[in-house]
Amino acid sequence: MRTRRTTRRIRAAAASAALAAGVGACSAPGSGGSGGDAKAADSVVIGVSSEPDTLSPLLGYGKDGNSKIFDGLLARDTDLELKPALATALPKVADGGRTYTYTLRDGVKFSDGEPLTAQDVVYTYRTVLDAKTNNTARSELDAVEDVRASGDGTVVFTLKYPYAAFAARTVLPIVPEHVAGGQDPNTGAFNTKPVGTGPYVLANWSKGEKLTFKANPHYWGGEPAVKSFTTAIIPDDNVRATRLRSGDLDGAVLPPNLAATFEKDDDRRTYQARSYDFRAVTLPTTGEVTGDRAVRQALDAAVDRQAMVDKILDGAGRPAYGPLPVDDPWYARAVERPHDLAKAQRILDEAGWKPGPGGIRAKDGQRASFTLYYPSGDKVRQDHALAYASDAKKAGVEVKVEGATWEVIEPRMKHDAVLAGFGSVGDPDFGLYTLLHSSLANDGFNNMAGYDNAAVDESLDAGRRTQDPKKREAAYDTIQQALVENPGYTFLTHIDHLYVLADRWDGPTTQLEPHEHGFASGPWWNVEDWQPKK
Repeated sequence: MRTRRTTRRIRAAAASAALAAGVGACSAPGSGGSGGDAKAADSVVIGVSSEPDTLSPLLGYGKDGNSKIFDGLLARDTDLELKPALATALPKVADGGRTYTYTLRDGVKFSDGEPLTAQDVVYTYRTVLDAKTNNTARSELDAVEDVRASGDGTVVFTLKYPYAAFAARTVLPIVPEHVAGGQDPNTGAFNTKPVGTGPYVLANWSKGEKLTFKANPHYWGGEPAVKSFTTAIIPDDNVRATRLRSGDLDGAVLPPNLAATFEKDDDRRTYQARSYDFRAVTLPTTGEVTGDRAVRQALDAAVDRQAMVDKILDGAGRPAYGPLPVDDPWYARAVERPHDLAKAQRILDEAGWKPGPGGIRAKDGQRASFTLYYPSGDKVRQDHALAYASDAKKAGVEVKVEGATWEVIEPRMKHDAVLAGFGSVGDPDFGLYTLLHSSLANDGFNNMAGYDNAAVDESLDAGRRTQDPKKREAAYDTIQQALVENPGYTFLTHIDHLYVLADRWDGPTTQLEPHEHGFASGPWWNVEDWQPKK
């Protein structure tokens, strides 16, 4: 959970079960859905589970790309390869990887008609890096020592150390200084009334109901064929499926069991996107039970990951043996391990956790019992939590599963377990640093387990600060092995993302996706490039 104030609020919105009412207003008959008339060809309405708290990149919105309202210096194509966006080309790298120079594209205007300049880029990065700005992703730009403009069309970044993944960080959306510069970045109107250079502008935001975007008449990339793009905020999976089936929605993100109900629908297509998105149980090191390393090791051995993939995800995913998926180039294959209940029981026996009443173990008067929260309304997480509790009980550990809103869960995260979701694409540094580095322990959704391992910190810093592929590989291998020997999380599954979309356009496709999906990911990640089917 990449994390970040914006991400935190996205998840909080996703947990709320009271937002579904009124979503039908997103599309009148004939304005969306597979049965729309000719006038609907230029509009799209999709159903997603959550909404952002802010639309300002200064606070983290769109920092990984696909923001629709904004552009970064670079963007990613279908295969996640970096390509120029506001820059004319990939950066010129000098000084041993410590200087990155970008030349801006000529003629780019913000949606208010004002021109983009290098100073807007400087303002954006300096504001994000300012400690007074409430951007909890600031650590991702730790390498930046300075950013300056060279005339109106050139931007130069100076880094403190060579950072192999820096170019991928420059997908960060650029905001106009002439609009945002006169406001408090934490509370200003720009957070809900953004101005950018992207293919769309925000036309309306009905909190908890929908966001509607209209084509940006000043977009440098050409006029989109899809003139109107609406995201309906529908936290409940079943309600999204029902509205999609009725024609209120053109598309939706759905869990596997509901996506399967559309398989025989000739008017819709199902898209399955591979992802880095994993489900894990946070095991706070400050917890009376979860603070015991032996308990964390036993739970890691007791969990049946393959059964979760088969029964909960209907095969749409893979077992997670760590934060990186098994098909990632950085994945350390030595960390794969089987479900081993006997090993779990042996670990607990040797650590002094002895079976007691009802089969629940105890040690020094402390029962092996703790609470596991999951966000209400998220059936996939609920099912993971219940399966985890069942596996744990067989080893003699009682896991009490409770559903709650994120507003209830957040104050408890430091001490109670949470069925969480994380995962970032692009580079191992992107997801692992915020998940594990002790400097970010219990910093909102960063390092929720309060994980503190000096060897892991050292490897995270080494992976970030060197460009040598072999040294980076060794660093991330060390981290993955350390998580087996001293887990702070029980990694469960990497899930595939499933979407159903009316088959009315040419162009929809999917990318390899991060944890955050539905709003900016999904087959509509490139909606500005779609064309109506002829």
